[in-house]
Amino acid sequence: MMTESKAAVLLSGGNPQIPKGDGDGQVQDYIAAMPGWKHDVGKQLDAIITRALPGVKKAVRWNTPFYGLNDGWVLGFHCLTKYVKVSFFQGASLDPVPPGTSKQKDVRYLDIHEGDAIDEIQFVDWVKQAATLPPNHDF
Repeated sequence: MMTESKAAVLLSGGNPQIPKGDGDGQVQDYIAAMPGWKHDVGKQLDAIITRALPGVKKAVRWNTPFYGLNDGWVLGFHCLTKYVKVSFFQGASLDPVPPGTSKQKDVRYLDIHEGDAIDEIQFVDWVKQAATLPPNHDF
């Protein structure tokens, strides 16, 4: 875990700059550094994903927490100025498809703004569906 003297730098939009690394500790460092209301969203997302996918592997890549299974990543999230963006790497195959489109044909997004309530039932369903799809190895 990060120490007080090694607090994360916030990049553009308030995204924490966390070194690349594997494991829950790296992801918890990222979440701890998420600014303001986004911190609570990060904690909630991590808890939901961890409950939905027992044994999920975690890592930080490109200043983004990633969640996956043994052979690849299925989703991640990061901070932008006004919201937290959840990326489903095979989101175009989910039913219903998450609302945010991407320039990448398979990726779909869920943007969570301050004050938004996460529809936990829908989110868990997406996470579980994503875990059954072939992982996207581009990440």
